[in-house]
Amino acid sequence: MRLLIVEDEVHLAEALSQILRKQHYSVDVVHDGRSGLEYAQSGIYDLLLLDIMMPEMDGFRVLQQLRREGVCTPAIFLTAKGEVDDRVMGLDCGADDYIAKPFSTEELLARIRAALRRKGETIPDDTLRFGDVELTPSSLKLAVGGKDMKLNLKESELLELLLTRKTAVTSKEQIIEKLWGFDSEVEHNNVEVYVSFLRKKLAFLHSKVRIATIRGVGYLLEVTD
Repeated sequence: MRLLIVEDEVHLAEALSQILRKQHYSVDVVHDGRSGLEYAQSGIYDLLLLDIMMPEMDGFRVLQQLRREGVCTPAIFLTAKGEVDDRVMGLDCGADDYIAKPFSTEELLARIRAALRRKGETIPDDTLRFGDVELTPSSLKLAVGGKDMKLNLKESELLELLLTRKTAVTSKEQIIEKLWGFDSEVEHNNVEVYVSFLRKKLAFLHSKVRIATIRGVGYLLEVTD
């Protein structure tokens, strides 16, 4: 899952990103509201963590603009402004939650999981299943029958994306945006490499699930006999 942190306190933003990456989230960080808006408009994020008092645009304006544009990505405000009126305004702007600084790591992670559950997203503690394949993103574990192996982070993120979309075709562009970010310079052959890695691991575990290539379009999952 990919999260966007929009926080102008550089040290705090970096600390948050490290905490979340240890939980196997993919994280992008920007330090002003205008950049946060542009990143969030891409639609590639599963959740937004927004500060309120920021350069260029405050968090309220960022979220209001996103909601007007139909971007419904879950959002949590992280702010030192803890007054009731501020919390009410944040929720009225379309936020899913509001947490005042300072906050504990455990509380933040719990609120992220809760926000993702409310939106019907798969959270990292869940196991994704398709055919005989089971993927647990929180431990990067791929299991087929009674056998399992650990994937690297990008392999797990790619398989998670394909499992979430199941039989829908996923383009290389969608994979790059989701796994590396919409402004990444990663090329199509990087995607092909990770697809090849996953195919070999599924074959090693004798899975009936295979990653099919739809030439010129993308990839989807199929269950073979």
